[in-house]
Amino acid sequence: MKENVYLIPVTDNEPDIEVCRKLEGFLASGDFFSFIQPRDMVAFKTHFGEEGTQGFVRPLHFKMMGALARQRGGLPFLTDTATLYTGMRNQAVSHIELAQRHGFGYENTGLPLIMADGLTGDEELAVEIPGRIYRSVKLASMIVKAQALVVVSHFTGHVASGFGAALKNMGMGCASRRGKMEQHSTAKPAVKKKKCTACGACLKWCPARAITMTEGAARIEKALCIGCGECLTACRFDAIGYNWSATYEQLQSKIVEHAWGVAACKGGKALYVNFLTRVSKDCDCMSGYRKIVPDIGVLVSRDPVALDAASLDLVEQRAGQPLTALSYDIPHRVQIEYAREIGFGNPDYQLLEKP
Repeated sequence: MKENVYLIPVTDNEPDIEVCRKLEGFLASGDFFSFIQPRDMVAFKTHFGEEGTQGFVRPLHFKMMGALARQRGGLPFLTDTATLYTGMRNQAVSHIELAQRHGFGYENTGLPLIMADGLTGDEELAVEIPGRIYRSVKLASMIVKAQALVVVSHFTGHVASGFGAALKNMGMGCASRRGKMEQHSTAKPAVKKKKCTACGACLKWCPARAITMTEGAARIEKALCIGCGECLTACRFDAIGYNWSATYEQLQSKIVEHAWGVAACKGGKALYVNFLTRVSKDCDCMSGYRKIVPDIGVLVSRDPVALDAASLDLVEQRAGQPLTALSYDIPHRVQIEYAREIGFGNPDYQLLEKP
């Protein structure tokens, strides 16, 4: 049986307020938030955009959806997690500052902003899955604790996963720091001696006491290192490096299994929304921005795999060429096909267009 995926079409460069009005009418008429029960804490997971980006889903959409969640008696909040790479989003303080700068403050959304993985990305809970790679995945604790989840994603190309949408927003975006490390890295961290200032911050934060100071620079004992990523957060000088050598196929498969954990811990109390507007070559973590296809619309489904499959097909149909020609020439459909193989979600969909 095919999964329903709903398309709310928009014209190219249609004003955000008009897109929001269309989406609100659709969500309200379809009673899509019926899974929210009174006093349910509802996590709205999104990406607030990196400095210099323009494509992220606009705050007014969250104000609207948050109001619909409150009508059901829910307690909605906005959330995201820390990045592994250095920058404003690798810990909660400057991440929230950036989100507010991009308009995601309470005055614009009516939603409190709570980082799902705590101050430095290390607050996690393990969720069991029957995966091929993992038997349990490490997710941000607030994602697991929230009674309901709305995943709101901006479809983009991506340098490592081919494209980013609901599955990546869940698998990578809802993972804790250690969960992200397990997806990305096949080796333990190492110190870049030329950049190390011997400040000692990494020694203080290493929970395994695997770091020592030798000859004026930090040194990581690989036998003791547990790969938690604390040193990456603690270092302010970009002196910690990793081997990001997992193949594209391995990375996408790991993302999918982490996304499976996110869906599993919600027990069906979730909704997935993809924005196919301002579709860019690179994800919203990248400071550059280049639109690669005219705006298509907003897609909604209760199945993230069907949603991403439909989103990818629509982008390629609108462009008249594969995403590999628009963004990066890597095997981007692994996400969809691997989900099919392991029995997570259903990539076979029925597209229902709403006026």
